[in-house]
Amino acid sequence: MTHLLYDVRPDGVATITLNRPEVFNAFNDAMSYELQDALKAVGRDAAVRAVVLTGAGRAFCSGQDLKAAQEAAAAEGRPRSFYDSLHQRYNPIIRAMRALPKPIIARLNGVAAGAGCSLALACDVVVAADTASLIEVFINIGLVPDSGSSWFLPRLVGSLKAFELCALGEKVPAAEALRLGLVSQVVPAEDLDAATYALAARYAAAPTKAIGLLKQMLNKAGAATLDEMLDYEAHCQQIAGESADYAEGVAAFSEKRKPVFSGR
Repeated sequence: MTHLLYDVRPDGVATITLNRPEVFNAFNDAMSYELQDALKAVGRDAAVRAVVLTGAGRAFCSGQDLKAAQEAAAAEGRPRSFYDSLHQRYNPIIRAMRALPKPIIARLNGVAAGAGCSLALACDVVVAADTASLIEVFINIGLVPDSGSSWFLPRLVGSLKAFELCALGEKVPAAEALRLGLVSQVVPAEDLDAATYALAARYAAAPTKAIGLLKQMLNKAGAATLDEMLDYEAHCQQIAGESADYAEGVAAFSEKRKPVFSGR
């Protein structure tokens, strides 16, 4: 990989770092495809039980690299198709993140703008530095939200606030993002690594199969009826109840000790 850093720690936490700090980790074609590959890798690796997604340098991700897009269009001799770009480059990333049966923690170290904001919102947990911010910047260049922002935002902040954030394109500082429910917690910038990896280690030691199932349940709940969710809960609970982690959890409870989950 040329635009990502990929690392797996002994405790089962994988870190994917967007690594184009000179352009605030803006997406070019190569980085978008490499991120798709990295998400496939963490999905296949049974040793990985939690994922940290972050950016190198001072930013999380500033969205699409407009200069790179213009250069690619010039090389191809025609305007680039937004439709094709989203379906080939960005949408597979968001779908893979939501389908990944492992928790993804965003380490929000700086600005998350445009598609970078969508990327942060697609994570399961967002730990933000107090110097970080999010911005739905699309409107400022005459575009509309993409990469899932129109789905995530109303569910997090309500339709009125979602419209405001998208239509005005104003930066949301970390403290305000916490108040709105866009991030899970805010910590001093110097404590970001400690807070992020302490949380990631907790998730990595948790019953991974159950976490994957609950991700599926929460994804489905947004468009399901109560009756549908009651049936789906029963389906997922049967799967969880047949897992090795459930057996270990019951044994640990009976033996009055802390469970040691294997993620199976």
